[in-house]
Amino acid sequence: MSSEKVCALDEVPVNQALRVVVGGVAIALVKDSAGECHAIGDTCTHGDISLAEGFVEDDTLECWAHGSKFSLETGKPLTLPAYEPVPVFAIEVVDGDIYIDPTVTKVID
Repeated sequence: MSSEKVCALDEVPVNQALRVVVGGVAIALVKDSAGECHAIGDTCTHGDISLAEGFVEDDTLECWAHGSKFSLETGKPLTLPAYEPVPVFAIEVVDGDIYIDPTVTKVID
């Protein structure tokens, strides 16, 4: 699969998450306060909850149901009860539009 156009960069609100589905994969898009855009798996690994409905704080996205915070950079949970990471997807911005290939995740050490 190749990258798909998801939305315009200016459609992603600052410090909020936007749920998109690309190639059948639910992704939470987040533009942080510095204006950098992140794409992580939208489903909390602790429960079947949409992370896009959660809270953005600094470089984390917090699940609204149980409070697990996930790093926007690595997808790793920073607080319990989640202990498994969510995938992190590479974003390509071309002419102000966001493109994502849901089959390609960032390799995080």
